[in-house]
Amino acid sequence: MKISVQTKDFDVSHELAVMRSANPAIGAVVNFVGLVRDRNEGHDIRAMELEHYPGMTEKSLLAIAEQAQQRWNLIDTLIIHRVGVLQPMDQIVMVAAASAHRGEAFAACEFMMDYLKTEAPFWKKETTPDGERWVDARESDSVALSKWGALQTNSQVQ
Repeated sequence: MKISVQTKDFDVSHELAVMRSANPAIGAVVNFVGLVRDRNEGHDIRAMELEHYPGMTEKSLLAIAEQAQQRWNLIDTLIIHRVGVLQPMDQIVMVAAASAHRGEAFAACEFMMDYLKTEAPFWKKETTPDGERWVDARESDSVALSKWGALQTNSQVQ
């Protein structure tokens, strides 16, 4: 399991190669990479700044990955999330799930991303031609999250 909150960019090919080489039982790796868009809600985006609460953020990402491993028969998981000032087309986030079969990997990857979008303590500020603005959570992200039920902590799962 790899959890990382970082300012530097990541190499998707390298991260997937490391994951694949870790265990010969892996039959499927599903990953998602999120990028900074150049437009959001009708506004041109010049930059996006992501802030987080160190320590709390990593614990939150770890809880999401652990919950995915408890729900599905996974061999490995990965969550990398960048912080700091990013430009359009920069990579923001990478989520990956490895399992023996694709179905579990697809479900776990989607689950982790849905929880990450709504529950992880990140704050996004966009710079537009009209100035800066904080980005609110989207209703569509909350709807996507609702299909998974509540995220359980280790103390709740027994």
